[in-house]
Amino acid sequence: MNKIKISAVAYTNTKAFIYGLEHSDIINKIDLSLDIPSDCAAKVISGEVDMGLMPVAAIPLVPNANIVADYCIGSDGAVNSVFIFSNVPIEEIKTLKLDAHSRTSNNLAKVLLKFYWKKEVDFTTDQTVDTDALVLIGDRTFGKKDDFAFAYDMGEEWKNFTGLPFMYAAWVANKKISDEFKAEFNAALKFGLEHRNEVLKDLPTVSNFDLKDYLYDKLQFDATEERKQAMNLFLKYIDQLEKVEA
Repeated sequence: MNKIKISAVAYTNTKAFIYGLEHSDIINKIDLSLDIPSDCAAKVISGEVDMGLMPVAAIPLVPNANIVADYCIGSDGAVNSVFIFSNVPIEEIKTLKLDAHSRTSNNLAKVLLKFYWKKEVDFTTDQTVDTDALVLIGDRTFGKKDDFAFAYDMGEEWKNFTGLPFMYAAWVANKKISDEFKAEFNAALKFGLEHRNEVLKDLPTVSNFDLKDYLYDKLQFDATEERKQAMNLFLKYIDQLEKVEA
C-alpha cells in the first residue's frame, strides 16, 4: 500500500495530534512531515502531500478539497497564540506587519480590522519595516504579551465580533481518502488528545506562559458544526475583502 503523505504544523498546538499519530499503528501507513502553516498549505495545494493540517483560509485554493478529520485547531474565545501586538490602541493603528507563517491569521487580522473595528490599515510583509502593529502566531507568541503596550487575542476578538468559536486549521485532503483510513486517523488523533499530560511532560517550560491551560483550556480540537459555520463565515469575509482589494 502506498503511504499517505501528510503535512502537519510543528507548533505546540499540534503536539497532541503528532503524539497520537506516532503512538498508533497508522504511523506505518503515513509519510509525515512537520512544517510551518504556510508551507503545509502550499504542499497540500501543489499535491506534494495528500493531506495536511492547514490554515482554513487556504482551503479554497486546494483542488478537490475535503475535510477528512473530526478534529481541528480551534478556540472558543481567547486562544493565547494568535495575536495582533501593537504599540498603540487598535483605533490608532495605521500600519500592520503580517506574519509570514499563516494565511489564516493574516486574513483574520484583515477581517477584524475591516469589518469589526472599521479600520483602514496599510499592510506589509516586509519584516524589516517598522509598523504600529504586527500579527504573530504560534509558539513565538508565548510569554510575549507583556512585551507590547497592547495585545489583541484574535480568537477573543472574533468571538466578540460574531459570537462564534473559530477554526484556525483543519485536516484537509486534495483527493478522496478511504473511510477506513479516516476512521483510523481519527482514532489516532483522539488517542493523542487523551494523552496531553504525556505531551506536557516533554514540552520545555516557558516563562510567563501556562502550557497546561493552553493545551487543555484555550485550544479546542473538535471540528464541530458551529466551528465549521464560523469557518464558512470567515471565508465569506475573506471573499468580500478580496473583491474590495481587486
